[in-house]
Amino acid sequence: MTDNSEPTATQQVTAQELAEVIAELEQYRERLLNETLTAAKRAKLPPSKALAQLEPQLAEIDAKLQEWRERQAALSTSN
Repeated sequence: MTDNSEPTATQQVTAQELAEVIAELEQYRERLLNETLTAAKRAKLPPSKALAQLEPQLAEIDAKLQEWRERQAALSTSN
């Protein structure tokens, strides 16, 4: 049995790579929010109803962003 505690070369991520992924996910979150609100407006739905349906996805994105920001900070301080 092998010890999997050490990450392999393909699993190692740099702070710069994380910064790029974080930026892309932030852009995606913003686009998702804007497009949902635009579609709700066209469908004459109240924005609160559209946001309520979108909230689980936004929460998941926010949690992932927070996780990656913490990981990025840890990588930055360890270097």
